[in-house]
Amino acid sequence: MNKKVQLQDLGNKDYKDTWDYQEELFKEIVDIKIQNRKENSQLPTPNFFLYVEHPHVYTLGKSGDVSNLLLSEKQLETKGATFYKINRGGDITYHGPGQIVGYPILDLENFFTDIHKYLRFLEEAIILTLADYGLHGTRSEGETGVWFDVGTPFARKICAMGVRASRWVTMHGFALNVNADLGYFDNIIPCGIKGKAVTSMHAELGKEINEDEVKEKILKHFQNLFEAEIVTSKI
Repeated sequence: MNKKVQLQDLGNKDYKDTWDYQEELFKEIVDIKIQNRKENSQLPTPNFFLYVEHPHVYTLGKSGDVSNLLLSEKQLETKGATFYKINRGGDITYHGPGQIVGYPILDLENFFTDIHKYLRFLEEAIILTLADYGLHGTRSEGETGVWFDVGTPFARKICAMGVRASRWVTMHGFALNVNADLGYFDNIIPCGIKGKAVTSMHAELGKEINEDEVKEKILKHFQNLFEAEIVTSKI
């Protein structure tokens, strides 16, 4: 079992280019697993963790409802945003500047073969990171992601999650609103859930947050939860 996770920070990168790159890494892992089964070999499979910030983009999961996007093609263009239907779980979400997006591309057979546990661990890494800033994030039953004030009229989501897994290999991941412009969420029904607000660390704390510091904290908690070894790799 290889518990090394190669960290790559892609900076600001187009959504489609990043998706294609995820698919490359995903295929690299799956191909090794197929080869191992065919040849009864035990070649180690790599694991990756991508950090990225996307230009304004809306993405719709495979079971999502396109009517949750409240903009026409022309309005998208006016706002400088793009739209993609993609192969992750979940409904519609927004990515943009000021948001930390993390894509763990892991062979879960290096860690544990439990998708439910995987999602809970991703949520926990975010919950623990928010706690480092004095914020009390929680889960909402039946709704993947991290929230504040669940069960009250003030419930609001701070971190969206949507993953794909095949042959125990993961892709896609989480999007944490740090300094994001929340106005862009007004153009969708976030995650297809009506009547619930979206927030950010900036909105909750009333100040600009150092995103590099937040990334480091997420990684620390991820590493502890997954008992992983993070190694920085060249892109």
